[in-house]
Amino acid sequence: MSTAIEQPYVYRHRELVEPDWTRFPGWRDVTAADWASAQWQRAHCVKNLKQLRELMGDLLTEAFYADLERDQAERATMSMLVPPQMMNTMVSEMTWADGTMPAAGAEFTRAFYADPIRRYMLPVFSDRRTDWPSHPHATRDSLHEHDMWAVEGLTHRYPTKVLAEMLPTCPQYCGHCTRMDLVGNSTAVIDKLKLTGKPVDRYAAMLDYLQRTPQVRDVVVSGGDVANMPWKNLEGFLDKLLDVDNIRDIRLATKALMGLPQHWLQPDVVEGVARVSAKARSRGVSIAIHTHVNNAQSVTPLVADAAKAMLEAGVRDVRNQGVLMRGVNDTTEQLLDLCFALQDDAMITPYYFYMCDMIPFSEHWRLSLAEAQHLQHSMMGYLPGFATPRIVCDVPFVGKRWVHQVDSYDTERGMSFWRKNYRTSIEGADTDALSRDYVYYDPIYTLPEAGQQWWRDEGDHEAAHAVAVERAAASREASLV
Repeated sequence: MSTAIEQPYVYRHRELVEPDWTRFPGWRDVTAADWASAQWQRAHCVKNLKQLRELMGDLLTEAFYADLERDQAERATMSMLVPPQMMNTMVSEMTWADGTMPAAGAEFTRAFYADPIRRYMLPVFSDRRTDWPSHPHATRDSLHEHDMWAVEGLTHRYPTKVLAEMLPTCPQYCGHCTRMDLVGNSTAVIDKLKLTGKPVDRYAAMLDYLQRTPQVRDVVVSGGDVANMPWKNLEGFLDKLLDVDNIRDIRLATKALMGLPQHWLQPDVVEGVARVSAKARSRGVSIAIHTHVNNAQSVTPLVADAAKAMLEAGVRDVRNQGVLMRGVNDTTEQLLDLCFALQDDAMITPYYFYMCDMIPFSEHWRLSLAEAQHLQHSMMGYLPGFATPRIVCDVPFVGKRWVHQVDSYDTERGMSFWRKNYRTSIEGADTDALSRDYVYYDPIYTLPEAGQQWWRDEGDHEAAHAVAVERAAASREASLV
């Protein structure tokens, strides 16, 4: 076949680069040994405007700080926490079109505003929608995970799988966090929920439930982020989990493989992962790590080293679960660049891209279902099948569904209707659970004007929801006649 064929996307292998952290005034004297230290990374996270100013020096204008401060006061659902590793990928060499760092002041500030990592890790007020900052049906626990707790912190949502929320903290806080009602510090607009049980008691209750529930074979060990658990505590839990006869899959969820790879490169952690992996293999259990990378800028040599260290320690796979977000990874090129960076050099398998969940103040990030379907279509055929990520919509009360599995779709009002094939843990006696329509909503600003006007005119959104579900059911019944 001719190599001259023009393709919509042109594959190019790009060598990974660790950005030069000394380009930031506050890190000019930071040594390579400091940078490689997980302790140094944790101690030098950016947690507030004062620390950001000290890091940036004269790079940013005052207008940016005012924009950020207003967001923290009026919109932020997550407190500020950005590790140096993540800060260092913002306006990095990878983004310099002419190979030159933008000049301090207005030029650098424009680049910082446009940076995809900044957009979701340091959101500012001007990023947010002013017409529809939140969807009328946005909720703090948008997936109703707490409603499905079997015991505190253990969500039994799928027939054979559970989610174990081990702790409510992370090494980094993403602005779009789907568990924003529980994870992290309270903000000016969100008073966070608290886990009430002592960790040792909660973990014991989780293990007891799993031993009593043989239909569960798969446990996602998450939080928060398991990288914030002292390794000896996490290993102790995993060791007991591996003694539960019915468990066959364990997945460790950690964005820190990207945000703080230094943690996963610590000798005690690598050695501990090797011990757990060896026990898992001896029992015929698959153990994998799931991380969360949203843009190719985040994939650096240190991230690749951490992923390879985990594979060499014996985990079956390292997989990526990204989140689709406008301005971060909403183009075919951005998604494929990320997938190839993960696959080519970091040995991380592209696995999922989730549509951003319907939490408060997230509308500026969310894409419509139609946009997600287009992106799924446009990625096909470039990557190996096993490394072609599925774009999924996590439908409330339903679970993950490939975006093309939608049952029906009202594109004018931005309402998609979904069906399910199993009951969640709160629907044991619900005879209609498998025949009911479940609704997911597009961002209102993506709708045609007629649809936007309908939402502006419709004051009783709960009633509108009920009517839409009835209409979808009637349409389906009519089509079967």
